[in-house]
Amino acid sequence: MRLVLIEPDIPQNTGALLRLGACMGVAVDIVEPCGFLLDDKRLRRAGMDYLESVEMVRHRSWSAYRAAASGRLVLLTTRGDTRYADFGFQPDDNILLGRESAGAAEEVHGEADARLLIPMGPGIRSLNVAMAAAMVLSEALRQTGLFPEGSP
Repeated sequence: MRLVLIEPDIPQNTGALLRLGACMGVAVDIVEPCGFLLDDKRLRRAGMDYLESVEMVRHRSWSAYRAAASGRLVLLTTRGDTRYADFGFQPDDNILLGRESAGAAEEVHGEADARLLIPMGPGIRSLNVAMAAAMVLSEALRQTGLFPEGSP
């Protein structure tokens, strides 16, 4: 299972997502271009020393990522048609996260094998991308039995 950040534009969220990947034993793919430099101090502050523990792969573009990817593409989107808790995750799923400012491009929507949403109250637009990823990744790891073995 992998988290895939597509053209992230907020370094603090990227740092938090890299930390999430490190803590959960999940690799993180970053599809460029990013809206910041990957050595940004805000990214390092959010990721702390966990950045040394995460498996991170950078891809120059969406097409470069697609050429390297295997497994299903599972997009988190406010335009999704399936609630994430109703979806059957598989161990080799790639959980895709679009840009904080604009979401995922139409090309990504078109290539996704599944488009998942997180149900929210009326009139609410969206969650922070790192929080949404943590919710969905937790469910995916629970379903597949892939939670890391650690302290109780």
